Amino acid sequence: MNKATNKSKVVVIGAGKVGATVAYTIMMNKLASEIVLLDVDRNKARGEALDISHGIAYFKQLTIRDGDYADCADADVIVLTAGIPRKPGQTRLDLARTNVAVTREIVSNVMKHADNPLFLVISNPVDVLTYVVQKESGLPASRVIGSGTTLDTGRFRYFLSQHCKVDVRDVHAYIIGEHGDNSVPVWSRASIASKPFDEYCEDCPRRCLKIYREHIFEQTRNAGTELIKFKGATFYGVALAVTRIIGAFMGDENSVFTVSSVLDGNYGISDVALSLPCILNRNGIDRYLDIRISDEERLQLQESANKLKAAIRDVYLPVVS
Repeated sequence: MNKATNKSKVVVIGAGKVGATVAYTIMMNKLASEIVLLDVDRNKARGEALDISHGIAYFKQLTIRDGDYADCADADVIVLTAGIPRKPGQTRLDLARTNVAVTREIVSNVMKHADNPLFLVISNPVDVLTYVVQKESGLPASRVIGSGTTLDTGRFRYFLSQHCKVDVRDVHAYIIGEHGDNSVPVWSRASIASKPFDEYCEDCPRRCLKIYREHIFEQTRNAGTELIKFKGATFYGVALAVTRIIGAFMGDENSVFTVSSVLDGNYGISDVALSLPCILNRNGIDRYLDIRISDEERLQLQESANKLKAAIRDVYLPVVS
């Protein structure tokens, strides 16, 4: 945020369903005084911006408009949503080859205008593309952040709250690793209102079996696929999750989110982007919150990293070699 003028600016690249919903949610949460939508179809960006603008008379004075890459020069946050959306039956990694090419071109155009931008990557496969953005831009890993398992974590907490019949705000649990099939539920650190989940289960009269945990995680892992089957896309949930991340940036909050970034030795993992709990503020990732996880969860995290590295080798490294 420009403290001298008290103005704040977010650029959203991609004016599809996710990008437009993100812009709308940023506006509703009053996180920026200026929101700029960029899209290869400029008329689409203009139409979405106008649609939102026509309602600000009943909300709050701000500017929302279409723009071009020159607008990235003074942006507080650049949100990358552009890419081909996932289709029914398609995995996130199936998207990779096409979206890597799109992302490389976008980063090249942004870096022609922006000196030290803060990227927030949403496009899928988000971990692969977060890696690509960091390598192509040359920015510090702390300045290139993927939404990662932030939405997965929100889904996990929601399904736990439904099962346990408690307010979702009193559920504390994380999904780490890949945003996708190889995500890792951190059961060992889950809690209900500070009571460890294992203890909560012991005291619960329902005496749930282990199979219930497996079901809850399956619901979490398959939630995106289910939504795509039902309505063709998922955008409300991710827009709400991403807007909270942007709020942590703009408000200098030092809030904790499970976001994706290129790691350098965390849990023995390097040179791959995946999600861990991170403390976020106006500079991006301030530091990692290295929570103690079980040996089994550590092995699962390493497996998640290995599979992502293989995907990166397949879709990105041959292109730049």
